[in-house]
Formats: sequence, C-alpha cells, structure tokens
Amino acid sequence: MTRMPFAPQDKILRTYTEPEIASLLRELHERGEPFGIRWGSATVDGTTVHLGDTSLAIFLNLLELLREASRK
Repeated sequence: MTRMPFAPQDKILRTYTEPEIASLLRELHERGEPFGIRWGSATVDGTTVHLGDTSLAIFLNLLELLREASRK
C-alpha cells in the first residue's frame, strides 16, 4: 500500500457519509471485477457498509489495494 492501512479504531472511519460509502462501494465493484472480487451482498445503511463480518477498515484497505493494482 502507498499509505498506512486503516485500523478498525481509526476515527476517520466515522466521518464517511452514506453517499461517500455508496460511491466507494461502486468503485470496489468496478475495480474488483477483473480480479473476480464480487461483493453483491454489500449494502449501505446510513453511514455503515454491511459486509458481513468485515469492517469498514478492511473494505477501504481492499479498495486501496485494488487502486494500487490498477496503477501498475
């Protein structure tokens, strides 16, 4: 990663709005598709992304890895 990964307790995670998370979720679906990463069950409820047992930090870290992979 080009930046430090998010930790589950990072306070910045509480600042994401519903539209921001929904947009990031769409980006994850687009960037993940070539790698076979599908998260069809992910939903946005308020400011929370529901990914089963996965935290928002893991979701954002995965998205950053996909961004990095597309730059290479």
